[in-house]
Amino acid sequence: MSAAATLQAMSPAREGEGKRALITGLAGFTGHYVEQELRAAGYRIFGTITPGHPPGGDQYAVDLTDRAAVAAMVQEVQPDVVAHLAGIAFVGHADVEQIYKVNVVGTRNLLEALAALEKKPSAVLLASSANIYGNTDIEVIAEDVRAAPANDYAVSKLAMEYMAKLWNDKLPIIVTRPFNYTGVGQHDNFLLPKIVSHFRRGDRRIELGNLHVARDFSDVRMVAASYRGLLAAAPAGQTFNICSGVAYTLGQALDMMADIAGYRIEVHVNPAFVRANEVARLVGDNRRLASVVGAIAPLPLADTLRWMYLA
Repeated sequence: MSAAATLQAMSPAREGEGKRALITGLAGFTGHYVEQELRAAGYRIFGTITPGHPPGGDQYAVDLTDRAAVAAMVQEVQPDVVAHLAGIAFVGHADVEQIYKVNVVGTRNLLEALAALEKKPSAVLLASSANIYGNTDIEVIAEDVRAAPANDYAVSKLAMEYMAKLWNDKLPIIVTRPFNYTGVGQHDNFLLPKIVSHFRRGDRRIELGNLHVARDFSDVRMVAASYRGLLAAAPAGQTFNICSGVAYTLGQALDMMADIAGYRIEVHVNPAFVRANEVARLVGDNRRLASVVGAIAPLPLADTLRWMYLA
């Protein structure tokens, strides 16, 4: 199925007509695609960006760990729906203290500010991570699988989820646990963009970690459409996996790229890229998500890689 066909099946109605959407992390990889989805649904888009970047219209350069600044921004925006995407998203991020400050304290500041509004949003979506499941021998991971985070990033996201429960009686919170996803615009320090960029340059050699690691890779456009659907349905208090239900190893991704680019690349396994406590396999169950947003037709990974390669 083509990207267009899949996205048409999840195309937005104009349920956001006249409403205000706040997207934290608007300038980030995911924020760009969520903005497109919500704008197409009729929302006026407001967003936070990293301080130091010049804000455009309806953009706020806000440090989420600055409680007063977050409160002032929220009071000015008065959002009808919120997609909280801002945070440290790279598992290997070197500054562990920043991971916890941004992902936990930053989220708490946002929830506190939203709860103080006279008119509460109809839906507040928090982006957690499937990394909270850690290493598990369960073949397909549903939302009730026990959390077993295996790195600081995953611990920070699970801590965020528990902290958010304190606000469930004050705000209509939806927690999402996206599995791996990719697309045009994702930074090359993520694995699939790194592989694609090597092939685009015509490189003959690449250094990677464990080629047998298997991940449930989705297309970012499907993720954004799912977020839009959840904000419209507003299933408060629930948690959703965002995933395709299909796992691919890095070796399989390399084979796909070889077919797309027309040559094979020499792979050198660099021990420095093999993480301690590496989660060996992550594949998700998306039935709960589908029950709310409708049937999901995941894009084949090869189609997403081709889109990235030709962009």
